[in-house]
Amino acid sequence: MTQLPHDWNISLFHYRNHGAAYGRVLVGMQVPNGDRTHVAEYLDAIGYRYWRESDNPAYRLFMA
Repeated sequence: MTQLPHDWNISLFHYRNHGAAYGRVLVGMQVPNGDRTHVAEYLDAIGYRYWRESDNPAYRLFMA
């Protein structure tokens, strides 16, 4: 696996680096309802570190 499934959409992408050895990336994805349970499995399979922010109060305020 090296690609997102064709019906998943990256709807938000923000990269931030302040001169550190690493950068931070925020990605928002639109995934069909039936595939939502597979997102974590997919990201684990390709070895990406990620944090789900859906329960983050700031996210909830932003999306309200």
